[in-house]
Amino acid sequence: MTGETDLSPARLRHARFAIAAVFCTHGAVTGSFATRIPWIQDHAQLGAGTLGLALAFPALGAAIAMPLAGRINHRFGARRALRGLLALWTLSLILPSLAPNLATLCFALFVYGATAGMADVAMNALGVETENRLGRSIMSSLHGMWSVGALIGSAAGTVAAHAGADARLHHLVAALALTAAGLVAVRGVLDLRSAAGAEAPPHFALPPKSALLIGAIGFCAVFAEGASMDWSAVYLRDVLDTDAGLAAACTTAFALTMALARLVGDRVVDRFGAVPTVRAGGLLATAGGVLVVAAGNPGVAIVGFGLIGLGIAVVVPLAFAAAARSGPAPAQAIAGVATITYTSGLIAPSAIGAVADATSLVVSFGLVTLLAFALVAGAAVLRQKPVAAGAAPVDRDEPAGIRP
Repeated sequence: MTGETDLSPARLRHARFAIAAVFCTHGAVTGSFATRIPWIQDHAQLGAGTLGLALAFPALGAAIAMPLAGRINHRFGARRALRGLLALWTLSLILPSLAPNLATLCFALFVYGATAGMADVAMNALGVETENRLGRSIMSSLHGMWSVGALIGSAAGTVAAHAGADARLHHLVAALALTAAGLVAVRGVLDLRSAAGAEAPPHFALPPKSALLIGAIGFCAVFAEGASMDWSAVYLRDVLDTDAGLAAACTTAFALTMALARLVGDRVVDRFGAVPTVRAGGLLATAGGVLVVAAGNPGVAIVGFGLIGLGIAVVVPLAFAAAARSGPAPAQAIAGVATITYTSGLIAPSAIGAVADATSLVVSFGLVTLLAFALVAGAAVLRQKPVAAGAAPVDRDEPAGIRP
C-alpha cells in the first residue's frame, strides 16, 4: 500500500497508539453488549435455545460482510474506510436492546455482526501494516487493547446491570460515547491507499490448504472465547443462581484475563516460543473449563472462566501471524483463517444454546473444555519461520535465548 510519506519513528509510534485506541473502542462495544445479554434475553422473552439461535446472527453477518471491507479499503483508503466502518459498528450497539422478539433481535444482531466484521478487517489490516513499518510484533498487544476495551465496556455494563438500568438507555449512551472516541482515534492512524492500478480484492477467496490447520486452532480458541463471552453471565445466573450484577462480573473477569495475557503476549511468545505458549495456554484453558463444569459456587466458576480467557488469549493473534507466513499468498491465507474463526463465532453461541436446550449448560461447557484441550494437541501447526526485513529467518517457536 502507498499513501502517507511521513514514516518517522515518532509518526509510527503515534500511529501505533492510534490503532491501539481503535482496537480498544471496538472491544468496548462487544463488552457493553455481552454484559446485558441476560436483560436482552428477558426483554425479548427467549429461552436458552432461541437465545443461542439469535446469538449466531452476529457471526453470520460478519462472515457475509467481511469480504466487502477489502474492497471498501481499496476504494476509499485505509483511514477513511476505517472511520466509516468503525462508526457504523459503534452505533449498531443501539439495535439489539430495542428488539422485542426473536425475529427483530436476529435482524438487529445480523446488522451488529456485519458492521463488527467489516470494522474488524479494516483495523486488523491497518494493524498489520503498522507492524510491518515498525519492524516488530505488535499484534498481540493490539488484540490486548481490544480486550482492554471489552473489559471497560463490560465493567460499565456490570455497573449498569447492578443498578438495574434499562439496557436501551445504557447502550444509547455507550454508543454515542464510543462513536466519538472512535472518530478521534482514527485521525491518528496511517493514511494508506492501494497503489495506482492495483486490482481490487476478490469478493471471496477459499483458504489455501496451508491455512486450514492453522484455522482449526483458531476455530477452537474462538469457540471457547465466544461461548464464554456470550454465555458466562447466563451460566452464573441459571446454573448457579446468582444475581444479575455478579453474573455480569463474570464476563468482566473473563475479559480481564484475556486483556492481561494479550498485553504481555508478544514478550511471552518471544521468550518461550509460539508452540509452547499455546500448549501451556491450552492446559490453562482446559483446567478453567473443568472448574466451570464442576463449580458448586460462583467464585469457582468465575476463576474457571478467567483461566479460559488466560489460556486462549494469544491464540488468534498467533494464528493470523502464522497464516501470513504459511505460503506465497499471505493475504489469502489470513482471509481464510479469518473466515474459519468467524465460522467458529457463528457456531459457538448457537451450539452452546442447542446443547443446553437438549441437556444443560454444564454439558455445553464440557464441549468447550474438550476444544480447549485440542489447543494442546494441535499447537505444533503454529510453528512457522518469519523473515524480517534484512534479517535471516528466525524460528518464533524457539525461546529467544536459544536461537542459533
